[in-house]
Amino acid sequence: MTDLFSDAHAAALDAADPLRGFRDEFHLPLHAGAPQAYFVGNSLGLQPKGARAHVEQVLEKWANEAVEGHFTGEAQWLDYHALVRDGLARVVGAQPSEVVAMNSLTVNLHLLLVSFYRPTRQRPAILLEAGSFPSDRYALESQLRFHGFDPATDLIEVEPDAEDGTVSMAAIERAIATHGPRLALVLWPGVQYRTGQAFDLAAITRLAHAAGAIAGFDLAHAVGNLPLALHDAGADFAVWCHYKYMNAGPGAVAGAFVHERHARSDRPRFAGWWGHDAATRFRMGPAFHPTPGADGWQLSNPPILALAPLRAALALFDRAGMPALRAKSERLTGYLEQLIDAGLGDVLQVLTPRDGAQRGCQLSLRVRGGRERGRALFEFLAARGVLGDWREPDVIRIAPVPLYNSFADVLRFARSVQEWRHAA
Repeated sequence: MTDLFSDAHAAALDAADPLRGFRDEFHLPLHAGAPQAYFVGNSLGLQPKGARAHVEQVLEKWANEAVEGHFTGEAQWLDYHALVRDGLARVVGAQPSEVVAMNSLTVNLHLLLVSFYRPTRQRPAILLEAGSFPSDRYALESQLRFHGFDPATDLIEVEPDAEDGTVSMAAIERAIATHGPRLALVLWPGVQYRTGQAFDLAAITRLAHAAGAIAGFDLAHAVGNLPLALHDAGADFAVWCHYKYMNAGPGAVAGAFVHERHARSDRPRFAGWWGHDAATRFRMGPAFHPTPGADGWQLSNPPILALAPLRAALALFDRAGMPALRAKSERLTGYLEQLIDAGLGDVLQVLTPRDGAQRGCQLSLRVRGGRERGRALFEFLAARGVLGDWREPDVIRIAPVPLYNSFADVLRFARSVQEWRHAA
C-alpha cells in the first residue's frame, strides 16, 4: 500500500513530472537559507528568471536611445504591447485581435462597463456572486449609482446554495431566470477567489444571452490557472490581472478581452489616443476612430517596463502549454487533497469543490475549531517557511502552482500541519 506521507512517494511523483524543470526558471523565496514551500501564486506569482533580461533590455534601450527606442529593433516601444498579444490569446483561448494588455484590472473593468453596461429603466440590474472580490463589487455599485440606479435593488447577489459555501449552476440559472427581464449584465468570476470554485463560462454566457443580458467575466484567478476558451465561450468581455498565476510581477499590467463580434462596435466608450486607429493615430486629428478589436479600448501609451516581465512569463506558458500545466495542476492539487483526506481531516475542512473540473490549483481550507485555531496554524506554517494566505474570517488558501511547485512542497505542507497538531 502506498504511503502518501513518505518522502519516497513524493520524490517518485516529482521524478515522473515532465514539467519539473520549470521550477528552475523561477526565483524561489528563501526561509532560513532554504526555499520556501510557496503556495501563494494565487496572490503573487514568483519572478521568472527571464524577467530581468527583458526589463534590462528596456532600460538599456532607454539609456542609449531615449525617444528613438520607440522606433528601433524588434522590441521597439511603439508596438511593444503587440509582443504579448499572441501569447495572451493562447492562454485565454481568444483570437489575437480580441485581447490587449493595458491598465489594471479594475480600470479595465470600468472601461468595459462604460461600453457594455447600458442600463435602462426596464433593465438596470447587474448579477454577481455574493461575497465577490470587493473591487468588483465597488466598481459595480459605483456604475449603478453613476447611472442613477440603486445597488440595494439593482445589484443582485447569488447566494451560495451548498454547505461548503459554493454556488451551483442551478442557483445561477434560477437567479438569471428570476431576474432575467431586469438584467442588463451578468458579471461572474472564472474562479471565485475565496472558495476556489471554478465556473463554466460558456454555460453562464448562454444563460445571460438567453435572458437578453451581457456576459462579462473577472478572470483574475482563472488566467494562467485553467485552460480558457473565451472566444468559443462567446463571452462579451473579460478582464484579468497578470500578477497571480501569470507571474508578471507586483501590480503588473492587466489584460482585457472583447469578443470579435464587438470589434467594430459603435457602443460608447471612454476614448484615448492609443485606442485610435494605428494607421492614422499620429495625424493627431480631432475625430476618434477606434482601432478594431480590443486595442480600440486602449487609452494611453503602453507601460513598457510593466510589459517586459509579462514577455518572460508568456514564454514559459508557451513552452509548457496549458494542457500540460492543467494536467500537472490536477495531480498536485489532487495529491494535496489526498493527504488531507488520509491524515489531516480532523484538522482541515476542504471548502473548494472536490470535483476537479470545478476548481483550479487552489484549495480553500477551514481549520476545524474556529478562527483562533486557524490563525494559529497559519502563523505556525509561515514561521516554518510554508506560505499560504489568509482570507477572513477563517480560510487558509493553499495553491500549488504547476510551473514551480513540487509534490515535495505539498508533502511539506501536510507534514507541517501534522507537526502543529501534535504540538497543539
